[in-house]
Amino acid sequence: MRYKRIILKASGELVWQEPQRIAEEIKELTEEGIRCAIVTGGGNIIRGVKAQLLPRETADQIGMIATSINVILLEAFLRKVGLKSSMYSPIPIGGIIKSYSPQEALSDLEEGKVVLLAGGTGNPYFSTDTAAAIRGLELQCEVLLKGTKVNGVYEADPKEFPQAKRFERLSYEEFLKGHFKVMDETAVFLCKEFRLPIIVFNLSEPGGLKKALTSNIGTFIS
Repeated sequence: MRYKRIILKASGELVWQEPQRIAEEIKELTEEGIRCAIVTGGGNIIRGVKAQLLPRETADQIGMIATSINVILLEAFLRKVGLKSSMYSPIPIGGIIKSYSPQEALSDLEEGKVVLLAGGTGNPYFSTDTAAAIRGLELQCEVLLKGTKVNGVYEADPKEFPQAKRFERLSYEEFLKGHFKVMDETAVFLCKEFRLPIIVFNLSEPGGLKKALTSNIGTFIS
């Protein structure tokens, strides 16, 4: 494996739909000695039009709580496949999710636990992509894996334009200049500043997580 410590930004929709498979794929990585931290999205609970009907701060608060639901769900399935994990959030839930501490989370990673990170950044106006970039840097991760429903970055939406070209590699600058919608630009800018590489890949494909680390699927941004 190219990387020994990763942070995965997992689509909330995929965590909700396939927690068992995702847990099994994470277990496969940990058995190969890879340390895993995971930030979940909350789009399965609040997204798009529903959020637009609310004040932005309120929508973001609901979104942060939504990520906690997804983290609790994923933790249960990680336990089911025999993995030890810990849950953290800047918005803790008493008796369930601890208050986020970079030092404690880093210690858990070094012990081999899967670290689950809910609550985004804890602030409105920032996406869970940006939370993943920040946590990845705090936890000394070597790569940020953006697990979504498309196999990388395309020149146009592949659902609307089936002939759209997929990029195998992009520089941070090319991504930011292209204004691609698959990932939050604030997160990419932060990764650029601190040289944290990104792999955008299809988490809905069985085996996609390991393939993202071992082959040239998806799009590599550096």
